[in-house]
Amino acid sequence: MSRFWNENTRRLVPYTAGEQPQNMEFIKLNTNENPYPPSPLVIKRIKEYNPELLRLYPNSEGAFIKKAVSEFYNIPQESVFAGNGSDEILALLFKTFFDSGTKIGFPDVTYSFYPVYCALYEIPYIQVPVKDDFSIDFADYPEDLKGIVFANPNAPTGLYLEPAVIEELVKSRPNTLIVVDEAYIDFGGQSCVPLTQRYDNLLIVQTLSKSRALAGQRIGLAIGCRELLDGLVKVKDSFNSYPLDAIAQIAGQAAFEDREYFDITRKKIINTRERIKQRLVEMGAEVTDTKTNFLFVRIPGTPGPEAQKKLRDNGVLVRNFNGGRISDWLRITVGTDEDMDRVADIIKRIMEESAAV
Repeated sequence: MSRFWNENTRRLVPYTAGEQPQNMEFIKLNTNENPYPPSPLVIKRIKEYNPELLRLYPNSEGAFIKKAVSEFYNIPQESVFAGNGSDEILALLFKTFFDSGTKIGFPDVTYSFYPVYCALYEIPYIQVPVKDDFSIDFADYPEDLKGIVFANPNAPTGLYLEPAVIEELVKSRPNTLIVVDEAYIDFGGQSCVPLTQRYDNLLIVQTLSKSRALAGQRIGLAIGCRELLDGLVKVKDSFNSYPLDAIAQIAGQAAFEDREYFDITRKKIINTRERIKQRLVEMGAEVTDTKTNFLFVRIPGTPGPEAQKKLRDNGVLVRNFNGGRISDWLRITVGTDEDMDRVADIIKRIMEESAAV
């Protein structure tokens, strides 16, 4: 610890990312990456790129990505903001819309980066408990909140709220900014992007890391009314005017243009998820009704950290959030059919060993 750290830096407890092994000896199912490669169109466009152009700065607003996204959702380009991953966009929006004089709320079981941003920017917040079945009830959120932030489908529970529920929240709280983190929306949900054209207090955040297999490129989106996005641009340009590199912009544009590949790969992930979910339930494991590219699983008779270690000892990396209400649960990324069959076999052995004790 340097003596030059300020008090806020001393107090910070940063987000802990999933393990990133430097070799391929593990089946890596701990960070919700796509098991399939990026679109062939993405790969083609990257190969065709003239590397001599890297001497030039990229477009500062990600114009080609914005155009592709606007065409995909049939919304104006001015409704789209592109940035260096959804985590950066979340960091920008927390800075843009909230401060020490406001209070925001989010579920107590959700993406664990939200309280980190609040600590970083000294934003007061409350964590509202989800129900025993992990569902979110917005009636539990105080009326005086400046913002409500949540993932839909939620992470790590995987539970999904229909757009009608979110629209009712947006309508009923016109003076509250509703931020919906749609990192996993393409795996079984319906996006709330169309609602952004009717409400000025709704902001959608998305990523190309999951359903479009571009985690290595770091591309994120914010979608909302122009006035909201103007604030994001203002703050972004106070940090970094060029957050998206040239190759990332090419890749992002192509990923949205290749709709056929997008549909094929996400349907494969959904089918694998549903098949393995059914198998685990039949074995006696507890699994939420996830609409994401991961399973949220509790193995009866085996504490979460112990189950995570046993899977790791068998060559499979999964995520356990040790502590609190979900300490006995595992978040398992949906991999290929072969990967997931192996995971199910290992879990079956863990359950058999536990029952034999």
